[in-house]
Amino acid sequence: MEQSLKEKTFKQMLFFALIALTMSFAGLTSAYVISRKREDWVSFDMPKVFYISTLLIILSSITFYLAKKAMEKENRSKTNLFLILTLLLGASFIYFQFQGYLALTQMGLFFTGPKSNVAASLFDVIAVAHAVHIMVGLVIILVLLVKNYQQKYSAVNHLGITLGEIFWHFLGALWVALFVFFLLVI
Repeated sequence: MEQSLKEKTFKQMLFFALIALTMSFAGLTSAYVISRKREDWVSFDMPKVFYISTLLIILSSITFYLAKKAMEKENRSKTNLFLILTLLLGASFIYFQFQGYLALTQMGLFFTGPKSNVAASLFDVIAVAHAVHIMVGLVIILVLLVKNYQQKYSAVNHLGITLGEIFWHFLGALWVALFVFFLLVI
C-alpha cells in the first residue's frame, strides 16, 4: 500500500475509534449529570491528588510531542528519551489516579458495597475507564520504543509514532475535559 494512502487509512481508523471513545465518555458524563437529580446523591470535593495527575498527563503530552519532533529530525536517542519520559509520566498518572481513588474511600465514598453511593460509583467508573485507556496507551508507547530501538522508524517513516501521539494527546485532552467537567459538576 502506498505510504500516503496507508497513513490516510490508518488515521481515519484511529479517528473513528476516537469518536467512539468520545461518545462512550459523553454517555458516562451524561449519566453523571442526570444522576445528580437523585435524592440519594452525595456531593463531594475532588481529592487534590487529581490535580497532580492532571499536570502529569499534560506534561506527558508535551514529552510525546517532543519525541515525535526528535524522530522527524532522525534523532533516535532523543526520541527514546522523550518516549521513556512519556511512559514514566503516564505510569505516574495511573499511580496518582489510584491515590485519588484511595482518597475517595478515605472520605467514605465507595465504588461498591453497602456504603457505596451513585456519585462515587459513577466518578470511579469514568476515572477507571480513562485509566484503562491510558494503560493501553502505555503499551503502545512500549511498542513504539521497541520499534524505535529496532530502527523501524525514520524521519520520513514514523506513522506508528504519529498515530501513538494522536491517541496519547486525545487521552490527555479527554482527561483535562473530564477533570474540568468534575470541577464544574461535583
